[in-house]
Amino acid sequence: MLELRPTCENCNKPLKPESTDAMICTFECTFCRACVNALANVCPNCGGGFASRPQRPVANWKGDNFLGRYPASAVVKHRPVDLGTHGAFAAQLKERPPHQR
Repeated sequence: MLELRPTCENCNKPLKPESTDAMICTFECTFCRACVNALANVCPNCGGGFASRPQRPVANWKGDNFLGRYPASAVVKHRPVDLGTHGAFAAQLKERPPHQR
């Protein structure tokens, strides 16, 4: 199950579990939409692309599969990206669709 990390890894902006601003890569690296745009939709950690992070239900609609039973992570992974270095890395990948990287 997704960790639902609490902040953007780059700018440290809070991203609550219900945030529609949270974006993740396949390894759950978590960034806000503004940082994903600044990163040219290239994850600085793996080179993959980003997708909107799903929201976990807040109510127990079925089988205890909800935020109360499975809370979001409180562990902050603040790893600011050097945009200069990332630019060179992203230049190799940004024109290639994420499913072809």
